Amino acid sequence: MSNTTIPQPPRRHRRRPGRTVIALGAGVAVVAVAVSVAAISLTNRGTTSLVAAAPSSSPAPSPTTHRPTSASPAASAPAPAPASASASASASANPAATTPSAPTKQQQAPAKPGWINVDPAVWQAQVDAYRNRKIDPVPAGVGNLPEFRADCQYSHRLPDDPIVLPGLRGASHMHSFVGNKAVDADTTAGDLQKFTATTCKPVQDHSAYWVPTLYDNATNKPVETTGFRVYYRSLRDSSEGVMPLPNGLRMVAGDAKKKVPTPRGAQGQFYCAFYGPGDLDGIARSTNGNWPICGGDATLHFMLQFPDCWDGEHLDSPNHRDHVTFGTGQGCPSTHPVRIPAITFDIQYGVKGTPAGYYLSSDKDVKSASSMHGDAFVMWDQDAMNKRTKNCILQRRTCDNFGYLD
Repeated sequence: MSNTTIPQPPRRHRRRPGRTVIALGAGVAVVAVAVSVAAISLTNRGTTSLVAAAPSSSPAPSPTTHRPTSASPAASAPAPAPASASASASASANPAATTPSAPTKQQQAPAKPGWINVDPAVWQAQVDAYRNRKIDPVPAGVGNLPEFRADCQYSHRLPDDPIVLPGLRGASHMHSFVGNKAVDADTTAGDLQKFTATTCKPVQDHSAYWVPTLYDNATNKPVETTGFRVYYRSLRDSSEGVMPLPNGLRMVAGDAKKKVPTPRGAQGQFYCAFYGPGDLDGIARSTNGNWPICGGDATLHFMLQFPDCWDGEHLDSPNHRDHVTFGTGQGCPSTHPVRIPAITFDIQYGVKGTPAGYYLSSDKDVKSASSMHGDAFVMWDQDAMNKRTKNCILQRRTCDNFGYLD
């Protein structure tokens, strides 16, 4: 992949009531997070440790006056995954367009350690259902941002990570979970299918999403999210060939081990977002310089960006990111030929910042934001995912939690 200059955000940011709005502070880069999904092999699970991409190599959405809408591809690609699916992704707004076929059971080799294979028959059934699904009529006035979303609330907090440390209860730093309420270290794709109670809207999203817990440095008390919007969107100028995400996909983005300062202007820092004009970098900084102090009605926010190309064969990989990668405006690489909606975490914390600042559970020593990362374990009602991908992403129309947004 070619390197791309990360666009700089506007100096002012406005958010309309009723829609969570995000802007990136000057120099803030969106951190790439590998989203993970336990899928069709309900019990086959990787146990390898996290190797996450550095935030500085992640693409960043280009914000508008009210929020970021797209991302540019960036920096060095992770090691290529094994051979890709037998057919490349190619679909258009025409419901009858050709879509990629899944590899047959005879074609697919047994999963290597740390890799989780997609079930070819299940994926092919989803491809067929998606191909045959008609596009719903578009009401007048619908916008042309190719995206749909889920709005989620804080669910629970545990020192568990069912993607990076499956089955090892208490072995992780503390994580704050949103979405599926049943998630712990032992959670599998089958659990997400069976236990579907969620803090997300729409309720057809049974996925689990999580990030390291934020703590107040003065009190050591946790600061939980007050808003957690998960966008599914096209990062490119064209949605040709886009396919729905397969259930069970798992990804992780960001670098949990990175511990470097995040002063004003640094990449990967928190920023301030609000309903009126002001300074996205905050009106001041914490004593250690790592955290903004927000003015007016602004509160702390963070954004994480996931890849938009999938290898078509694996639901997870040893480092939880080699099975996905970022494409370009020209398409996805041959190693990852299936273009998928890119997940973006838009995270809000109901605090304004203090001189004492904060720390993440993944970095209590340096007390910076550089170790911010996120996990996604994808599980949707399949028809709901297919419908939104075709209506909103493929034909490039703006959708909210429930459908077209007018």
